[in-house]
Amino acid sequence: MLNSFIPLVIRRRWLVMFLSVALIALGLFNLQKLTIDAVPDITNVQVQINTEAPGYTPLETEQRITFPIEWALAGLPRLEYTRSLSRYGLSQVTVVFEEGTDIYFARQLVNERLQAATAQLPAGIEPMMGPVATGLGEIYMYTVDAQPGAVNEAGKPWTAMDLRTIHEWIVKPQLITVPGVTEVNTVGGYTKQFHVMPHADHLAAHGLGLDDVFNALERNNANMGAGYIERSGEQYLVRVPGQAEGIADLERIIVAQRHGVSIRLGDIADIDLGSKLRSGAATKDGREVVLGTVFMLVGENSRIVAKAVDEKLAEIRRSLPAGIELKTAYNRESLVDQTIATVTKNLWEGALLVVVVLFLLLGNLRAALITAMIIPLSMLMTISGMVQNKVSGNLMSLGALDFGLIVDGAVIIVENCLRRLALAQQDLGRLLQREERFKVVEQATLEVIRPSLFGVAIITIVYLPIFALSGVEGKMFHPMAFTVVAALLASLLLAISFVPAAVAIVVTGSVRERESVAIRLAKLVYRPALNWALRLRWLVIAIALGIL
Repeated sequence: MLNSFIPLVIRRRWLVMFLSVALIALGLFNLQKLTIDAVPDITNVQVQINTEAPGYTPLETEQRITFPIEWALAGLPRLEYTRSLSRYGLSQVTVVFEEGTDIYFARQLVNERLQAATAQLPAGIEPMMGPVATGLGEIYMYTVDAQPGAVNEAGKPWTAMDLRTIHEWIVKPQLITVPGVTEVNTVGGYTKQFHVMPHADHLAAHGLGLDDVFNALERNNANMGAGYIERSGEQYLVRVPGQAEGIADLERIIVAQRHGVSIRLGDIADIDLGSKLRSGAATKDGREVVLGTVFMLVGENSRIVAKAVDEKLAEIRRSLPAGIELKTAYNRESLVDQTIATVTKNLWEGALLVVVVLFLLLGNLRAALITAMIIPLSMLMTISGMVQNKVSGNLMSLGALDFGLIVDGAVIIVENCLRRLALAQQDLGRLLQREERFKVVEQATLEVIRPSLFGVAIITIVYLPIFALSGVEGKMFHPMAFTVVAALLASLLLAISFVPAAVAIVVTGSVRERESVAIRLAKLVYRPALNWALRLRWLVIAIALGIL
C-alpha cells in the first residue's frame, strides 16, 4: 500500500499542501474550544445528597435520614458504592457510579429514588442533590467585607448580618446567571430571621397553644389575589396584601378572638430580629467576612468561567452600597494561566532547540524547516483530537509532549531524500529535472519508510498499557497517554505525506551531500569509543549488566 501511496502523494503534492493548510485552520479553530485546566480532573462520577435536619443529633440524623436514603438508593443501575456522613443537623450521602456513566443520567436515577425515599423521612425534611460539579469545581472565591469605619444608611457600622444579606440578595443572584456557574456557596455572616418567642403564661391565660401561633403566622403572612373589577372599560385589580414586612406587621397578626377582643401576636409573644443558627464562620485579617465560593458546571472550561465570574464581580461592585468591598480571594484563571505559561514556555524552548539541532545535523536550512513544520502541524492535529475526545489541555497532557520523538520519522525521511538527491546529481553531473527529482524523492522515501514506521510504532506501543489504568490513576494519566499517542500518530501521517510532498516542492537546485560540523565533531569522539567497545565487547556487556 505504501508503494502506491508515496507516488500519489508526490503527484498530488499541492493537494497535500492544501490539506495541510486546512488542518492548520481546523487546529486553530479547535484551539479556541480546547478545555484548559491546571491538572486533570480525577473526580469520579458522583452525586451528593444533602439534607438539613435542624435540631437532629448525629445519631438521630443517621437513623432517621441517612440510613433510609442509602437504603432507597441501593440497587441503582451502574452504582459502584455509597458513602455517608451524619452530623448535627446535616446528612450527606455520596453516590458513586461506574466510570463512563453520564452525570445527568445518574442524577435522574437518584432523583427518582429520592421521590420514594422522601415519604419515609420525618415531616418537613427534604433531601436536595448537590450541584452538578466535581472535586475541582471550586474555581473562584471572594469575600464581602466592610471598609474600616464604614456605616450603613442608619449611621451604624455594618454587621455580619448586613454582609450576609448583601451577599444573598445582591451578589449571589447575579453570579448564578454567569454561563458555566452551577452553584454559589456562602460561608460566614448571619442569615436574617424574625424570631417569635411566645410567653407560656400568656398562652395559657388565653387558652392557646403553639399550634395556634404557627397557624396564625402561616395564615396571615401571604398576599391574596381576589380577581378584578371592570369599570368604564378599565380593570381594577383586587388583592389583599398580607405579607409581613417587619416586626410591626408581625405584632399585629391576630391569633384568636376572645369575648369579641382580638388577641394579637404581640400580646402573647416577644418578636425580635435574630439570625439562623450557624455552624461556621469566615475571617480575613482578623475580621469576620462573608466568603463566597463559585462552583463550575461539569465539563466547562475553568479558565473561561473564572474569567467571566471575575468580570461579573467587577460589574457587581458598582451596585454595592457605599463602604462595602468585594475582593477576590482565589481565582482559578490565575493558576491556569501560570500553568499554561509554564507549559507554553517549555514547548517553545523545546521546539526552538529541535529546530536548531535539525539545522546543525542536516546542514540544509530548507530541509530543517520542512522537518520543523512537523511540530506545529502535529500539535494542531493533536489539539483537534483532544477536543473531539474531550481531553483537557493541562500540565499532564501538554507537558508530556516530546518534540524529539515527534520529528524522529520526518528526520529519517528528509535526511535520506537529501542524500539520494545529492548522489543522483553527482552521478549525472547535472541538476535533476522535475520528474527525475520526484522519482528520487519517491525512492528515497520508500527506502526508509519501514524503519520510520517501526520506530514510531515502538514508542506508541510503550504508552498503550497506560490506557489499561482505571480509577484515579486512569483519570490522571489517560490525558498524557492520549496526547502523546495522538501526536506520534499525527507526526507519522505527516512524515509519509507532508514531508515527501514538501521535499518535492521545496528542495530544488543543487544539493550536496556533506556532513555538518556537528556530525564531524561527534564522529571524532564516537569513532574511537565505538572501536574500543567492539574490541572489549564482553567487558562492555559485563559493565552494562552490572549497572543493571
